[in-house]
Amino acid sequence: MSPALPWIGVAQDAPYFVDDRNVDWTPIGQNDAITWPELAPLFRRRDLPAVERHLVWLADHGVTCLRLMVEYAQGRHRYLERPDGSAVPAMVQLWDDLFAMCERVGLRILLTPVDTFWTYLRWRHHPWNAANGGPVTRLSALLPDPAARAAIKARLTFMVTRWGSSGALFAWDLWNEIHHAWAGDSADCFGEFIADLSQHVRRLEERLYGRSHPQTVSLFGPELDWRPDLPLAEPIFRHPNLDFATIHIYRSGSIDDPRDTVTPALAMARIVRRCLSEIGDGRPFLDTEHGPIHRFKDKRRTLPEDFDDEYFRHISWAHLASGGAGGGMRWPNRHPHILTPGMRRAQAAMARFQPLIDWQRFARTPAAVRAPGFHAVACSDHDQAVVWLVRRGHRTADGRVAHQVASGSRQTVTLPMPPGRYDVVAWDTVTGVAINSQNCLSSDGMLRFANADVGADRAFAVRRAG
Repeated sequence: MSPALPWIGVAQDAPYFVDDRNVDWTPIGQNDAITWPELAPLFRRRDLPAVERHLVWLADHGVTCLRLMVEYAQGRHRYLERPDGSAVPAMVQLWDDLFAMCERVGLRILLTPVDTFWTYLRWRHHPWNAANGGPVTRLSALLPDPAARAAIKARLTFMVTRWGSSGALFAWDLWNEIHHAWAGDSADCFGEFIADLSQHVRRLEERLYGRSHPQTVSLFGPELDWRPDLPLAEPIFRHPNLDFATIHIYRSGSIDDPRDTVTPALAMARIVRRCLSEIGDGRPFLDTEHGPIHRFKDKRRTLPEDFDDEYFRHISWAHLASGGAGGGMRWPNRHPHILTPGMRRAQAAMARFQPLIDWQRFARTPAAVRAPGFHAVACSDHDQAVVWLVRRGHRTADGRVAHQVASGSRQTVTLPMPPGRYDVVAWDTVTGVAINSQNCLSSDGMLRFANADVGADRAFAVRRAG
């Protein structure tokens, strides 16, 4: 029998994660769904060995976490309950099997109880609709309605009781993309709604297991700009019951419909920094959905694979280097609805970078790094830094960064760091290997190190020597 998988928690002194053995843990992964090609064979146990082979392959490529919705309501045959309050045996078996596999493989799940997008679009079919015997007549009353709240908490009770003992559960996303349309075009109830769900889950876990998993609530990020009249930041970034903050980063025109592979990454970095500025207590932040949603969903076009691979890699490193935990979690927005092999290689390259930083002692803040000829993104504290550079200009016709750059060119990267000596490891984000290591001196509050022969982009891990 496999030993129990350690639980994940928030590091005591840094905005990152550790397991209960005090080992650094970084969420590297993406969104998946129980109806998408790679997990679909779970249903009615059509091909469990194929799914487990896939999960092993993910773990071998550095993936540590999948974000999943307990029911994915695009169709009518994946409801967790039908009718309301009555669990569907085939769905319970599916999740039992998936948790058991993840325990064996060593993967974690960021779990949310409701697929709100398809629930909204297919509301007439949902078991919570009063027309189908559920508690709610109007979807716009779902969050504040007492009967609806009872149904939501009953679902969470079932999930906690059934799967909450597992170390394969990374965290609870208590509500996916909380939205004012579910509360009469108001966000006034968000804080109370989150507190009610959070306290319910935490009390239940602590009674059953003596501890609790981390909690968050997600938001469709553009709402922060679209509805500045609503009090959205407080419950998302600073709610006292939540352990880490997340939004879904779909910046209009750059991330959701990209025309090059650099502009979306710079947008990601700006948004992560903005989110960090909203957090007042040093809790972790990570993007839990991003991708070319407008291009795929509305324009019905799939990005060319070579372009999408670079777009994915650049966004991931911009997220990490600006202070997010991990590389963010892509919503595939491809046909078929899976990540490409190139994206998996990029995840493996980022996973191999992780040991270069002592994450649970990295109290990062955004850093102003300079590198001639490059866009530069960095975060640092008094001992460590993560830097990511992507070349300015040199675009191919399709918007990628040209990789063929004359060798022998040397520039200097300048990074504010306290006086002392630092080890600087240059990292190839494509192959996932160290290119070189330098020992450099900061004598005036500025660390300077060489940056030579860079093609499209490069990352650096900086640690105080000794």
